[in-house]
Amino acid sequence: MDNGTIGNGSANTVLSEPDGPPQESLLFIVLRHRWTILITTLVALVAAFAYILKATPIYESESRLYVEQSGPRIINEYEGVMARSGNYLYTQGELLRSTPVIGPVVDDPKIARLRTFADVDNHVAFLRQNLTVNIGRKDDVITVSLESPYPVEAAQIVNELVRSYIAYHAERKRDTASEVLKILQKEKESRDKYLTDKLEEMIAFTEENGIVSFDDKGGNIVFEMLRTLSTELSQAEMAAMTAKTDFDAIMGIEDDPFKIKQFAAASTGSGVRMPVADREMQLRSELRQAETELKDILYLCTEEHPSVQAIKSKIDRINKELEEEAEDFAEAYVEVMRLRWVTAKQREDDVRASFESQYNDAKGFGVLAARYSLLQSELSRAERICEIVDNRIKELNVTAQDVESLRISILEVARAADRPSKPQKAKVMAMALALGLLMGGGLAFLRDWLDFRLRSSEEVSAILGIPVLGVVPKMGASKVLPMRGHKPSVPPVPIAAIDVPAGEATASSDLAPVAAQDAEQAATETRDAVEGDRRTPSELESVRWVQRMSKKAGRSARGTTVGGASWDKSKTPVASAAEKPDIVRRGQKVHLESKSVVAEAYRTIRTAVFFGAPKEGAKTILITSPAPGDGKSTLASNIAISMAQAGQKTLLIDADFRKPVQHKIFEVDDNKGVSSVLAGRDTIEQAIQPGVIDSLDVMACGPEVPNPSELLNSDVFTETLVKLTEQYDRVVVDSPPVGPVADAQILSTVCDITVLVLRAEKSTRRQAQHARDSLLSVGARLLGAVVNDVQQKRGQYGYYSSYGNYGYYGKREKKTG
Repeated sequence: MDNGTIGNGSANTVLSEPDGPPQESLLFIVLRHRWTILITTLVALVAAFAYILKATPIYESESRLYVEQSGPRIINEYEGVMARSGNYLYTQGELLRSTPVIGPVVDDPKIARLRTFADVDNHVAFLRQNLTVNIGRKDDVITVSLESPYPVEAAQIVNELVRSYIAYHAERKRDTASEVLKILQKEKESRDKYLTDKLEEMIAFTEENGIVSFDDKGGNIVFEMLRTLSTELSQAEMAAMTAKTDFDAIMGIEDDPFKIKQFAAASTGSGVRMPVADREMQLRSELRQAETELKDILYLCTEEHPSVQAIKSKIDRINKELEEEAEDFAEAYVEVMRLRWVTAKQREDDVRASFESQYNDAKGFGVLAARYSLLQSELSRAERICEIVDNRIKELNVTAQDVESLRISILEVARAADRPSKPQKAKVMAMALALGLLMGGGLAFLRDWLDFRLRSSEEVSAILGIPVLGVVPKMGASKVLPMRGHKPSVPPVPIAAIDVPAGEATASSDLAPVAAQDAEQAATETRDAVEGDRRTPSELESVRWVQRMSKKAGRSARGTTVGGASWDKSKTPVASAAEKPDIVRRGQKVHLESKSVVAEAYRTIRTAVFFGAPKEGAKTILITSPAPGDGKSTLASNIAISMAQAGQKTLLIDADFRKPVQHKIFEVDDNKGVSSVLAGRDTIEQAIQPGVIDSLDVMACGPEVPNPSELLNSDVFTETLVKLTEQYDRVVVDSPPVGPVADAQILSTVCDITVLVLRAEKSTRRQAQHARDSLLSVGARLLGAVVNDVQQKRGQYGYYSSYGNYGYYGKREKKTG
């Protein structure tokens, strides 16, 4: 049978370094740190509740506007309607938040004296910060809202702001139309004078030459070309004049990018189209998002908070970029209008040159006819120009009248709110609950991530790469049960070799007949005693065990030898477990409380050791741990007792020279033991002392020595251990921890197998890995690990988490019927 042990150079098992600890279920982590999560969530809810109690109620008043996207009609041929773009409404939203609109509102003494502006130095900045302008996604409706602790004042401020916006909008439109009208009126005066001069010249020519009819019908190519060029020259002059007028208007508002942009949107009939910059739309979208973030964070932080300052800096940067975009657009538009005027002027000059050339050619056909035709064409051209200018002035006057009746409708007037809009109690508590759970979960996972303790048998197997032989539940305080007759009971000791693996039956065949005879006798005596004695079978069994030990001792105090050592009747465990010291009660758990869950756990580990390695290959068993306080000595004593109860002739050696405790557990003399044997002061027979049950002997540590490592590493110890293995079926060695000293490594080289004891919620991964590597580095045969001191309801270390709930081993079923 494969022994399943791990050792250097072992052909049976190759130790592979695991990739890492197993991923523990999130549910276990949450349950383990449930109080952390609960307290964090409770603190968040309490803080939210306190905020709700102390927060000032905020009321919101809003007004809704419908803004029709239209512009002034400039000429007849092209209706000057503003380009319908998404930027228009967003521009109006920015206008509502601009200083020219907010300024007149806060300058009003009635508004400035309101309680809303108490203790506020910059009223414009305060109003801009608390003002919200939302643009409808599927309509042209703009919603203007303001939050204030005073609902009536909030409604009053919003209404005044809407009135200021309408007044500002009307004024700006009126100014734009007036500037264009002035330019056209000036041009009209010049064209009227030119028309008058041409008319007078025509009259003078007629009077001077009489009424002469120049019939050019019939296709005179010279005169036809002259008339065509005259028409084209009129059109070129008109185009140049229009371009010059628009360019002069632009130059008049060169320092105001907003006016230029509005003029460009209104002058769609000029043929100049400027594309809408995607960058501007993106910046405005970022600006709205940043303002929303600023508004939200101001509910949680003060003005001086770094997060608030950062968002404000972002808003300033976006506004600056928008201004730069507007300036770039203005520069580009001015340059386009200049080029348009230059091109129109160039065409006018070219047509004029052609006209003059054709005019000179026409002189050869008749000076008078040509002069008459020239005067007539110039007069017609002047009349057409004057007519066009008059029509444009009339259209602009109509536009000015439209400005007076602005296309802005107030759909809803702001009214005082009945209920506060903030704080929203349900929302605040829900956010606090979510934030508390999130923070609590994060804190729980952080604590779990920083916790390097071993918490489960699966984790031990994954980290160390060795099997877990068993787990030992946490030992609590013993319950003292009242006994009949008020006599202390002695826990029963199994006589038959129970729980012995099948492979061990042959090796213990010499003890089987005796064990079977004792078991049969005990059963017979128990049946007889139950009928005539009122004591329980457990009490009778304990008494009969003492009687049998007394018979073997010849009724003398030290008349029996076990393994060469005499038996002291005074050390027979006749007292109850509750009367024993705690170290004795824990160390003799299997003996004193044999029906407890802990005792069953030790027997399970004993069975795992039996099956883990053949008897001849595991006669000497080393029990060690990574650090002090892991419970190795308790495990060693209980394992030794359980092996003795199974019929194995067992010797427990206390090789922990640094901190020996086995003499305290078994209450034996510590003046002789391993150190005295190795020093030659005592023989093996003299150093061995009887244990608490039959088949168990104890060799205490002995007197303190200055050089324990040298003694353990000597040939004398090896020879002594060999002799003891010839006398006993099992030799259990309790050694010091692996970490502090090298004694455990030395002992592991001379013992057949080694068992590593880990303490639940105490032993760390690094300690366990260091202990494993230290043992394997010297060639130790590591059978497996035992997890000690496990909480019975933690659900982390196998079936012992609920093992004690069934009461199988602690109570006997009552018979019914």
